Amino acid sequence: MRSIKATVNSAVLCFLFSGALASAVTISGTVTDKTTNTPSAGDKVELVDVQAGMAVVASTTTNAKGKYSLNKTGAGPALVRVTHQGGQYFIAAPEGGEPGDIPVYDVAAHVDGVSIEADVIEVETANGQAQVTERIFVHNTAQPAHTQYNPDHGFEVVLPADAVLDGAQARRPTGLPTQVTLKPGNGNGHFQFDFPIQPDEAEKDTLFQLGYHVAYSGTYTFHPQIQLPADNVAVLLPLSIKFKAESGAAYQSVQQDPGIQTQLAKNVTPGKPLDFTISGTGSMPREQQQAQGQQSQGAPSGGPGGGIGEPINTPDPLSKYKWWMLGGIGLLLAAVAGFLLRKSPGAAGAVHEAPVDITVRPARAARPAGQVQQVRTAAAAPATGSTGLLDVLKEEMFALESQKASGTISDADYSEQKAALATMLKRALKNKA
Repeated sequence: MRSIKATVNSAVLCFLFSGALASAVTISGTVTDKTTNTPSAGDKVELVDVQAGMAVVASTTTNAKGKYSLNKTGAGPALVRVTHQGGQYFIAAPEGGEPGDIPVYDVAAHVDGVSIEADVIEVETANGQAQVTERIFVHNTAQPAHTQYNPDHGFEVVLPADAVLDGAQARRPTGLPTQVTLKPGNGNGHFQFDFPIQPDEAEKDTLFQLGYHVAYSGTYTFHPQIQLPADNVAVLLPLSIKFKAESGAAYQSVQQDPGIQTQLAKNVTPGKPLDFTISGTGSMPREQQQAQGQQSQGAPSGGPGGGIGEPINTPDPLSKYKWWMLGGIGLLLAAVAGFLLRKSPGAAGAVHEAPVDITVRPARAARPAGQVQQVRTAAAAPATGSTGLLDVLKEEMFALESQKASGTISDADYSEQKAALATMLKRALKNKA
């Protein structure tokens, strides 16, 4: 009897062991230094388990040919992270035997070719406050390509001296916006983003965005300052608020949207006056603009660099691809909605973003209390259903754990966002199965 029991136990153990082996897969690929277009040797490569608190479950180093190989057990989502010259790059762990090739760039504290594509300042007033959302799209066209990153002096922004910072986010060219904590800069109102400026990916660049508010008694003078040359500086206001350019500031009113007024300064250099004064009260007509965007039809406009937005009466063919870049976990929920809108059975494609569009904002009902939301119009080819969604969730989970490791997020915010991400991730995995 004991012999039979021992045999059964052995059979069960063998079955479980064979099942574990069956679920183990090898992830391999090549890390290429895109700065030199050569294999990147000696880089640390790690396999990160998303569902285990971003724990490193396997690690290796690229060989002389830039190649690596890692063993992944289990069916849970994972990321492959490469550290190159202090900069971190990652991809979702490939499934189905696809190669896990990863491009990296050499890092420099300062590179030529970094400039501002557009600095968009949106202002509205209510309840004794002027609420400001500023989003800055930054090009990195350095040749040869380098990532600009200096932990001691990041991308700098200047807020009014009496401003109260509400929050900040940053987004690399191929990622999603992630909440960040600004570091004090050199001077009153100066802040710095501790965030790399990676080379542009096609038309996609790095986004920095922040929200703040100031006390408002019916009139206020802003003194914007830029630290890099900017193709465009735009001020967006409700129609009910009056705008006055101060001495030396060269703004022109442009017809951008029937529900708002847009004041635009072009080819601005650091030190050039940008002061303006507002008076009156008003809020952005988000509900009306969203409805207009959803009803728009037509053909896409031309390529990049054609100004800061579409003409007012130009039909918008991309309305069904628009997803709101909200702050924190609300941002990710909106991104998920965008992927679902883009989903087309049996079709697959890459995501492509259109040139900057400053005309559309989310409905006020979707805006968290006390914050002004922002949006960049996105155009995308159909994604591969839940696979694309999983990649988004994995990347955001990685970003969240990176913030925790660096101490840039509070324990309460970390717990709340991780719980929400875990719920969505489980649902996505269930749908995928």
